[in-house]
Amino acid sequence: MAKFSLDDILNEDPLGLLSEAKAKNPVVTANDRLLASFEEINLFVEKNGHEPKRSLDMTERGLYARLQGIREDGQKVEALQKYDRFNLLQILEAMALASYYSGLKPPIPMSIDDILNDDILGLLSDNTEDIFTLKNVPKTTTMPDYVASRKRCKNFDKFEELFKKCQVDLKIGKRRLIKFQNEQQIREGYYFVLKGILLFVASVGESQKVKGKTNARLRLIFENGTESDMLLRSLSAELYKDGKRVTEYDESKLGGLYSITDDDKQSGYIYVLKSLSSDDRIATKRNLYKIGFSKGDVKERIKNARNEPTYLMADVAIVDIYQCFNMNSQKLEQLLHKFFGKACLNIEIFDNEAKRHSPREWFIAPIDVIEEAIRLLISNKIIDYSYDVESETIINE
Repeated sequence: MAKFSLDDILNEDPLGLLSEAKAKNPVVTANDRLLASFEEINLFVEKNGHEPKRSLDMTERGLYARLQGIREDGQKVEALQKYDRFNLLQILEAMALASYYSGLKPPIPMSIDDILNDDILGLLSDNTEDIFTLKNVPKTTTMPDYVASRKRCKNFDKFEELFKKCQVDLKIGKRRLIKFQNEQQIREGYYFVLKGILLFVASVGESQKVKGKTNARLRLIFENGTESDMLLRSLSAELYKDGKRVTEYDESKLGGLYSITDDDKQSGYIYVLKSLSSDDRIATKRNLYKIGFSKGDVKERIKNARNEPTYLMADVAIVDIYQCFNMNSQKLEQLLHKFFGKACLNIEIFDNEAKRHSPREWFIAPIDVIEEAIRLLISNKIIDYSYDVESETIINE
């Protein structure tokens, strides 16, 4: 008998050639997706030694947005507590849970980041490669020796009165909140405000130099009853982005570097750059750095470096930036040139129009020596010292 319908054909399939095997994949729950999402953040911290930041790298920026979204959701914080290997959720745990159990409604998303953060079902992400996945790029294998942790301060009662007294001093005007200027201001017994939370530097560990930069492990006590053992340079970087310094009673005793107030006039920035040139005359020079001054944003100033003789007609990398207040820029340039004059790079550079130039802001000196010279410059003590080219050290005249 002839078959005239599609159903008849499909029904008469004795070998099962036209049937589809039932799916055997297990059902993935919302909790599974949430845990997998958070584990990506844990792996990032394990590899890089710090939590994701709002960087230009889209992968890291996505993880940063995801972490912020988790921190603001009490239900997610509670669900992920036992998987929080690096204490990423501890500081905001109490606030998040309080918000959740008080029945507060979640905020209306105001940006793309907010929408991505609230993807509890993982509808906006999957495990496949995306356009931001790098291929054929060597991955760093350097693992952090130690990751700073944040935890509850067990002896917070010893610090609680200090915070109360500091708050009173701020209220009556004995202390003030001013701009954070540089890491030299981070000392034992000083107060700072980081992301709206008052913190106290309980102790500063032994100073160590890593790749020419001085660092130390800190013990930081936060007003919300937590503590951290962050590195000095890490705290400095965070304070630059979103922090304030709390003044002492008598700032005049701290020297010119610490007497900066909101009334002072910003002069600009001292910057230290490293050349990325492939020219053998430049690339083979050890400890070659440009020390300069800019009244405006340094990143904006160097964006056309490859077309400017002063930058050796090549791209450059920023090594350090220091904010300056109440300083004469012309005097600053003269002092720097005089101090490192004997170490100045002697080179001729031709611009795009074949005109010859002799840049005079590139010097051969170790980075730790340059940092020390800038500190002396900011504190107006540089005139008492000089740079010895042979020993590559600063000597007191």
